[in-house]
This record gives sequence, structure tokens and C-alpha cells, in this order.
Amino acid sequence: MKEKFLELLKSIKREGIEDLIKFIENTDFFKAPASTRFHGNFEGGLLEHSLKVYELLKEKLKHTPIPMNVSEDTIKIVALLHDICKVNFYKVEYRNAKNELGVWEKVPYYTVEDTIPYGHGEKSVMMITEYMKLTVEEKYAIRWHMGLSEPKELYGTIGNAFTKYPLALMLFEADLESTYLFDV
Repeated sequence: MKEKFLELLKSIKREGIEDLIKFIENTDFFKAPASTRFHGNFEGGLLEHSLKVYELLKEKLKHTPIPMNVSEDTIKIVALLHDICKVNFYKVEYRNAKNELGVWEKVPYYTVEDTIPYGHGEKSVMMITEYMKLTVEEKYAIRWHMGLSEPKELYGTIGNAFTKYPLALMLFEADLESTYLFDV
């Protein structure tokens, strides 16, 4: 999966992508979980989740009810990098739990260590733009990919973003489908 992910990123024709790839390779991206407990909470979960979102978004864009002119580079960028904010974000700790024999043992679990507390979608946008430019549509899609799991006070703003940039809605849907239909 790592090779496929890197091959997709390397095919992006955007200034700065090489430096972004170097950054990613020097993080825990390929080993990090996608979450602590909701989906992909296993080593490599973030990588698997990102590839699944890419696959689902590509398929969704083939069958949209409205015409959408989205470049292959944009699809790769928003799908593969929407959760880049999760690099160097999780750490492993240990707790006591009973095993199948009823014996207590130390078991690993993931916790959050947020050293850059800048939100979620906006943090991914910030991290990417440190290396390469994003289009306005890409920024909105990545920023609002959490959709209605954002605070309800933002629902009006999210609705406006989805109306103005349907790719944001499509990315949100692909992210949800990856999480709930495929558990990654």
C-alpha cells in the first residue's frame, strides 16, 4: 500500500509535491492509525483509509448527478491528503486488560498527542500549503471533509461550502463511506 500511495503522490504535477512527499516519508504516516477507536485504529490504518477514500471518491465522481470537472491531481490531493493532520498525532500507551483466559496483561492502545492544536481539516490544509499550493476548491474540500461531524453551529457554513464546492460534499461522503462501510 505504501508503494501505491507514493506512486499516486509522485504522479501529481504540482510544484512542491516532492518536498511534501519527503515530509510524509519522515513522519509516521505509513504506520499511524486513522483514529484511536472509530475506524482504522490499527497500525497502517491512516494509509489504508486514505487509499480507500481515494478509491471511493474516484468512483463517486464517475457517477455524479451533476457534471463536475475535477482533475486527477485534485482527486489525489484531496483524498490522499485530507487527513495528513494525523501524522505524528497518535502515540501508543499501555493499559491492563483481561485476555481471553481472564488473566490481566498489558495491552497497547492509541492516544492523542496533539502538538499542533489547529483543528482538523484546517490543519491538513495548513500542513499541505507549507509545501505546495492548493486550489480554492481543494482547500474547501479538505477543510470541510468532516462535514456534519463538525459543531452544529457550523452547519450553515458547511452547507454553503458544499453548495459552492460540491467536491467538498463528495469528499465528506467518501470519507464517511470509508469509515462506516469499510471500517478504515
